[in-house]
Amino acid sequence: MQQRNIFAGPYLDRAAHLRQDPEWFAAALADERSRAIPVWNSRNLIAEGDIPRAVYWELSSLPPERLTSADLTLLGRFGEISYFTYEIDSIEPPPTAPGTRFEDLRLVAAVLPIDEAGLLGYARAIVSWRRRHRFCGTCGAKTIPAKSGHVLVCSDPSCRHEQFPRIDPAIIVLVSDGERALLGRQASWPVGRYSTIAGFVEPGESLEDAVAREVFEETGIEVDQIEYHSSQPWPFPSSLMLGFTAHARSTEVRLRDEELEDARWFDRADLASNGTLLPPRQSISYRLIEHWFDAGWHTRLRDIQGSTPWPQSR
Repeated sequence: MQQRNIFAGPYLDRAAHLRQDPEWFAAALADERSRAIPVWNSRNLIAEGDIPRAVYWELSSLPPERLTSADLTLLGRFGEISYFTYEIDSIEPPPTAPGTRFEDLRLVAAVLPIDEAGLLGYARAIVSWRRRHRFCGTCGAKTIPAKSGHVLVCSDPSCRHEQFPRIDPAIIVLVSDGERALLGRQASWPVGRYSTIAGFVEPGESLEDAVAREVFEETGIEVDQIEYHSSQPWPFPSSLMLGFTAHARSTEVRLRDEELEDARWFDRADLASNGTLLPPRQSISYRLIEHWFDAGWHTRLRDIQGSTPWPQSR
């Protein structure tokens, strides 16, 4: 099995069979080993240090009125410990212990232990979903959490529409003509940064169709030999990145829409020269580029070229 992408993997037991058991939920809340993962302004709490770590709070440190299924969402169990998450709803940053801070996960995920990065990403995504679905999409009434926070039920007895966590599937693809890779850049990115081609899957569209369409729409390149590589949860806020490789049937780049500022072909020597900024190492985009590069170069890409996080404004 290939190395898993950051945010992916069986880092905990999601305990879905326990979500409908109110007695178990109450017992988990009373268990002194249970922990809460706070999320504020889409940020996670991190302990500073040579190796940053996630910070988990004892449930006893939370306001007693927050210790309910209305405020806490069960994430799952790791060993004998139950993990919950909840949102700190305030404009100003909440006070934290010395040496800790609320941080954008995109800036620290690559240096966190991989299981902690996955757990924090899960917490961030579920909080974002609950925040965005406080009202019923059918009738507009308020929603009420159920099943340990994993279902939002319309409060109107005549409606009772149920909403479940949703993800947005997006393809991301490394296109190659053999010795070169096709990379593009958006105008908002740091100067010199290039990445693989990506876009959301549309209704009524297969993943392979989405790959071919997005590449052609953005660069004018036609592709075939589309092959699946791997996937990555991307909780910013709720995407599932589905990674592919594809072979270019044409090579003339023509920017067909306004998604990209530039797109061009890079050979391995271009990337080895360390003159091009690549995506952050925690992204599947980097993994796709790395997979292609390492297959035809005498030195591994990550031994040649470092990678920096996305700027905080993204």
